[in-house]
Amino acid sequence: MNLIEVYIQEVTGRLPEKNREDIALELRSIIEDMLPDDYNEEDVNVILEKLGNPAALASGYRDQPMHLIGPRYFDVYASLLKMILPIAATISLISVIAEYFIGYPAEETVINVFLDIIGFGIWKIIEVGIHTFFWLTLVFAIIERTDKGKDQQPLSTSLKKWTPEDLKNIPYIPKKKAITKLEVFGYLMWTAIWATLYFYANHLVGIYEGGGDGLEFVIPALNQDVLLHYWPIVLIIIAIEIGLSLYKLIKRQWTKKMAIFTTALELIATVVFIVIFSNPNLMNQEFITYMSGLFNTTATQFETWLVGSVIIIFILSAAFNVFDGFRKARIR
Repeated sequence: MNLIEVYIQEVTGRLPEKNREDIALELRSIIEDMLPDDYNEEDVNVILEKLGNPAALASGYRDQPMHLIGPRYFDVYASLLKMILPIAATISLISVIAEYFIGYPAEETVINVFLDIIGFGIWKIIEVGIHTFFWLTLVFAIIERTDKGKDQQPLSTSLKKWTPEDLKNIPYIPKKKAITKLEVFGYLMWTAIWATLYFYANHLVGIYEGGGDGLEFVIPALNQDVLLHYWPIVLIIIAIEIGLSLYKLIKRQWTKKMAIFTTALELIATVVFIVIFSNPNLMNQEFITYMSGLFNTTATQFETWLVGSVIIIFILSAAFNVFDGFRKARIR
């Protein structure tokens, strides 16, 4: 393992994006100048020991001081905050969507429903974020003020004094191989969106017409009874997707095991999707008749074209996800 590269990654990862590349070059040059020509791992450990904890070194490069939580606990505090906030925000948004559609007011237009979800969702995310920030900050403020230890050096995320040995437990993650928290948040958000569309398709997916108060839902595209017939396997897929998202959050990078897990999920989801969409009773015939008139074709031709197109798009999307997963897993 290249401890120097991991050390630089740990320092620059705590700095603003615009400064990382320059500081990485400077830090690499400093370390190389301090090392002997024919150095070994022990020499590297000695130099990194002199440079100290990456969190402390990174704080020296920062333009602004860290006053909210002191240097000893700030890195642990910030790491937990970055990890907990996206999870809490995602869970709160999913709960808002689920809670709203359980009591879906059928007389409301889709525009009003959409705006209500956006409004309540943003407010809920802000509320949960404030609570999370407050209680985590309070806990660390109390810990810092009750810590009477003489050694006030910054702690690692394991709450122990940092040593170069800690770098061996941190993988070096190339940028193109990394999985960001934003990516995990987006994946969870997509799961919440398609799950909502699936279980409330008769209220959301179909034909809309302009009314006095905006768009009005008039003809559902899908037969909800047919969709609910497959609900146990769909819930399993949702649970697997959430589990995969949490696994990504923990690993923070694409691995061969994760790519295989993704392939299995995509394969199962694709088979289930094809089975559901191949059900002859899935499409609402009133919707098919209406749409075939717009496209000037027969109902059978339009239904065949629509179902075939959706299945092909789903298969191509699944194939791309599988390919992209293995491609990123091979990056060194």
